[in-house]
Amino acid sequence: MVNKPVRSLELVDTHCHLDFDKFDDDRDAIVQRAAEQGVTRIIVPALDLQNCEPVLKLTGQYEGVFAAMGIHPNATAVLPQNWLETIKTHAQYPKVVAIGEIGLDYYWDDSPKDVQHEALRQQLALAAELDLPVIIHNRDASDDVVRLLAESPLAGRERPGVLHSFSADWATAQAALDMGFYLGFTGPVTFKKAEELREIVARMPLDRILVETDAPYLTPHPFRGKRNEPGYVRFVAEKIAAVRGMETAVFANQSTVNAERLFRIGHR
Repeated sequence: MVNKPVRSLELVDTHCHLDFDKFDDDRDAIVQRAAEQGVTRIIVPALDLQNCEPVLKLTGQYEGVFAAMGIHPNATAVLPQNWLETIKTHAQYPKVVAIGEIGLDYYWDDSPKDVQHEALRQQLALAAELDLPVIIHNRDASDDVVRLLAESPLAGRERPGVLHSFSADWATAQAALDMGFYLGFTGPVTFKKAEELREIVARMPLDRILVETDAPYLTPHPFRGKRNEPGYVRFVAEKIAAVRGMETAVFANQSTVNAERLFRIGHR
């Protein structure tokens, strides 16, 4: 029953690593299954200079796939001198809709904090220069993420970006929302013990919620523990709709309007 197509929904998976080798054997089928679940568009963020080209290639292979270009904080330790210019060049390709995935990660010790900070500052400035939103990664670094976003030229803009796979507290959510940012929610919002996350979903503005998978990671219930894929964003939407007391189709379509507004991928 859970695999029944729901064509009345329209959804955008605003964060999916479709280029990863975990999808090499059945990528076409995954995109088709997503379409059958109402997922009309998928945004694929780059993580480093090496996967920028593969991500861009996907945008040519699939009509509904869009890209973001950026350097993930865990990939900032060693970068060539011209790295930012390379990102800038890639970011001007057709179907690039954001700078990302960028941010701070204090959980892993892959890059010194000061190096992460500087890479984030430069990419935030680049996004402002190119008039693109940002896709922000935040793991155990909320205070510094909020501070650097507040200091950036994006704060207060009409469409500054999204804190993707949001998992922080309400204070962080409120600070981001006050600066104009959106919040993206992934599979954990469906987990039994994620009450605090669902409370944030319930009280935040409806027009700032995005849904995403972060596939192949963070698979929602009822497929938790298995490989995630963009079609499963439907289960994220269903849970958020239930939390807010809305019909799934109504919430799904609103989240799609939100994604279209932020990333300028509207087709209506």
